Amino acid sequence: MYDEHYGLADRPFQLTPDPRFYFDSATHRKAMAYLGYGLAQGEGFIVITGDVGTGKTTLVAHLMETIDRARLNVVQLVSTQVGADDLLRLVAQTLGLATEDVAKAQLIDRIERRLHDSARAGKRTLLVVDEAQLLGRDALEELRMLSNFQGGGQALLQIFLLGQPEFRAALNGEERLEQLRQRVIATHHLDPIGADEVGPYILHRLKKAGWTGNPAFTADAFAALHAHSAGVPRRVNMLAGRTLLMAAVEEATTIDARLVEAAAADMAKDDLAAPDRPAEAAVIDSGLADRLAQLEARLYAQDARLEEQDAVLKRVLSLLVEWIESDDRSGRYPRSVA
Repeated sequence: MYDEHYGLADRPFQLTPDPRFYFDSATHRKAMAYLGYGLAQGEGFIVITGDVGTGKTTLVAHLMETIDRARLNVVQLVSTQVGADDLLRLVAQTLGLATEDVAKAQLIDRIERRLHDSARAGKRTLLVVDEAQLLGRDALEELRMLSNFQGGGQALLQIFLLGQPEFRAALNGEERLEQLRQRVIATHHLDPIGADEVGPYILHRLKKAGWTGNPAFTADAFAALHAHSAGVPRRVNMLAGRTLLMAAVEEATTIDARLVEAAAADMAKDDLAAPDRPAEAAVIDSGLADRLAQLEARLYAQDARLEEQDAVLKRVLSLLVEWIESDDRSGRYPRSVA
């Protein structure tokens, strides 16, 4: 592995979000300002959106390291395509509540009691919901209702919603989400990092991993990294990791544009891209795999729900016909006379 070859103590370009490697780019700095403002308000919703790989999860993980856990109880969940009732159960479970065989009204009561208990202990509760674009309108409405809980004139629950760009579009365009929109006190969309930030980003992550200057990077290497990744942090990590691997194989002490281009061409041969596609398009599109998988899962879930609803409707109609025919045979309904 390249980390051993270059004497690194850690993997600088791992894809798993890690707050240790948080980089304070212009867009992330602005997002932190909005998050800090929202936390100071202590109520409502804070919405952070961004394309796949722009660092939403890392941003929140970094924020969590800066807060006072003695005063703020943070619970997190990654939303799936669940209905409103199931979402309530997920929220209850993150709060440590039992949910098996519990009616909805009782579940809401237990959640409110737990929030009051935290407030009496001097803690506000923050719920962080990732992948918010997968939540339906009814589920979002349940979250809004939970945000209404108050004690002593203060909100008991504040909610962060992290989602992809389609969530921002749905939130702004869905008329029936107007009440939720009115509860949003801060929002920010994460952009890719700029061309002038790729170099500092790369060096920042390397230094966190114990880099002491070997290998060195040329200016054109950073330019190539940005050109092939469009500045999306996860794509930068993918390409930088592959470039370092190739450099280690060649025992190179300097990484230049040639090595980056070679790594990009190598990635173009992977299954994520068709053989005849250019290397740049291959790396830029690699982040779309997650979104395609999510869209496929959403379509599958919708089909399953429609099939289930169709089966229930057919069963109800069948029972209705049987009931009418039974009453007809018993003489309760007179037959029509020609």
